[in-house]
Amino acid sequence: MAKVIALCNQKGGVGKTTTAINLATYLALSGKKILLIDIDPQGNATSGLGINKHDIKHSVYHLLIDDADPRSIMIGTQVPNLSLFPSNLNLTGAEVELVSAIGREHKLKKALAGLLNDFDFILIDCPPSLGLLTINALSAANSILIPIQCEYYALEGLSQLVNTINLVKENINPSLVVEGVLLTMADYRTKLTNEVINEVKKFFNEKVYTTVIPRNIRLAEAPGFGKPIAMYDKNSIAAQKYEDFTNELLGIKKAEKTEQNIVEQNQHNDNNANELESIGEGEIK
Repeated sequence: MAKVIALCNQKGGVGKTTTAINLATYLALSGKKILLIDIDPQGNATSGLGINKHDIKHSVYHLLIDDADPRSIMIGTQVPNLSLFPSNLNLTGAEVELVSAIGREHKLKKALAGLLNDFDFILIDCPPSLGLLTINALSAANSILIPIQCEYYALEGLSQLVNTINLVKENINPSLVVEGVLLTMADYRTKLTNEVINEVKKFFNEKVYTTVIPRNIRLAEAPGFGKPIAMYDKNSIAAQKYEDFTNELLGIKKAEKTEQNIVEQNQHNDNNANELESIGEGEIK
């Protein structure tokens, strides 16, 4: 049964889509079956995976407005195990058209019902607003992941977002919880970054992830080439941090990973030693 996570923040430019693409990628590379849903009319999660959103014939719009078969709009990506519900500007009019629709808040949840056993995680990249598209995402989700940039206005509007989450819990989706808060765009050369991190931790307490995503040129470049950071520059600091974040979300601690690497290295060394020993014995003979 898939865990459905909505990535949401009504403030734009916080690294939400970047996080959706790269979290989905690293989850898929870890062997999980992933569906990424681009429910933002800008379609940046779609283009960020190298798909031309202008060539898309069937998108999330058709899923929500025309009740299209979910499998008819699902497409594969360059990342193994990662499928996508693409989006484009057609979705812009969806909020207006949904106003008069019966069960408008549950359209996405209804569409996903038949897919939950096909995936391990379903990630929903929400638009930077708290309209009907975002409400649909929160209705369908088990939890919400909130990316927050390490900048001056980071906490602006968060109280409104929390109020919206509470309203959704009370009226639409009682089981919705905050999965966690991811700090992004950190620049440790400034005092402001540390101040924002401290303020966010005061606001969300233990919900804040230990991993912090730094500002990084390679990370900013990757969407322009239609690639997640793991495929654009897997050795960059941003790639390492998104892998760390993915492991943290999965509950894999760094210590556990390090211990596993040590065991694997020891096994490798033992194999090499055995090979050298047999070579040496052959020479003596």
